[in-house]
Amino acid sequence: MIDKTEVTAVVERAIEGKDLFVVEVTVSGDNVIDVALDSMGSVTIDDCIAMDHAVHAAFDQDVEDYELTVGSYGLTSPLRVRRQYDKNLGQAVEVLTADGRKLHGTLTAADEETFTLTIPTKMKIEGKKRPEIVDTDTVLRYDEVKYTKCDIKI
Repeated sequence: MIDKTEVTAVVERAIEGKDLFVVEVTVSGDNVIDVALDSMGSVTIDDCIAMDHAVHAAFDQDVEDYELTVGSYGLTSPLRVRRQYDKNLGQAVEVLTADGRKLHGTLTAADEETFTLTIPTKMKIEGKKRPEIVDTDTVLRYDEVKYTKCDIKI
């Protein structure tokens, strides 16, 4: 069976110096390899083809048969790595917390351990007759959320 860490190392070397990063590499028990890439800009078909060639050059299919899929990580898929949070700063996101709360807001900051979600909240303001919408910041640790994904509204 092909080793996931070896595939990941090949992919990391192949994207060195490019505006690409690895989101996920999976290798199933029957040697089906999936490589998901992302970029601060966009992932092109040429990027995927180059990665396909790099993996095929590193692993001889005559020695060990495998199936390979290389693609861009989906827009509607949950964010998996820190760089995706950086990429989506300023974007609307949906967060499902570990305690089951679903939050909608704007991703406004991200560091190594936490990210900040700015949520419009209806609040009663002293001296005002009606409640007003006020932006409130909620800081969450990555390990206390089930998922964070782009909140696409059409």
